[in-house]
Amino acid sequence: MSKLLRIRLERRGVSCVAELLEKQAPRTVAAVWEATADGPLAGPAQHAKYARNEVYTIVPRFGPRIGHENTTVTPIPGDLCYFDFAGGVLDTAFKADQGIDQEAGGIDLAIFYGRNNLLINGDVGWVPGNVFGAITEGLDAMAEACHDVWRSGSVGERLVYERA
Repeated sequence: MSKLLRIRLERRGVSCVAELLEKQAPRTVAAVWEATADGPLAGPAQHAKYARNEVYTIVPRFGPRIGHENTTVTPIPGDLCYFDFAGGVLDTAFKADQGIDQEAGGIDLAIFYGRNNLLINGDVGWVPGNVFGAITEGLDAMAEACHDVWRSGSVGERLVYERA
C-alpha cells in the first residue's frame, strides 16, 4: 500500500495529497515518513524567490544525512522535494527570522505547483532537490492557494506535512 502525505496551507484552508515515491527515493521517503510518525512537520510557509512556482518550509533537521537521491533541478508541477541545507548555506537574517539554528541548518520541504521551475540560487548556484513525492489529489486548488502566497504574502501562513 502506498504511503500518502497530506500537505496543507493552514491559514488558507487548502490541502492536497501526495503519494510518496518509495522506489525512486527510498532513503528520503523513510526519513520523512519516520519524522511524521509522531505528528506533522510544519513551519512558516515561504514562496521561493528564485525557483519560481515553489512554496516551502524549513523544519529542524531530522533523520540521517541522506545526500542526493532521485534529484532534479527542474521540478514539475506536483513534485515534493527535500533539500538539506547546512548551517552555513542559508542567509543569516533569514535563519534568524525563521528560527533556524545558525549551525545546524534545516530541512527544506517544498511543493512545486506550476511549470518552468529552475533550482538555482544566486548565492550558491545549482541546488538539486530530492524528489520524494508526487501530488495525486488537489493540485489545482493547492496551485491557486500557492499563487496567492506569492501574490498576497506568506505572513501568518504555515505549510504542514502530515500522514494521510
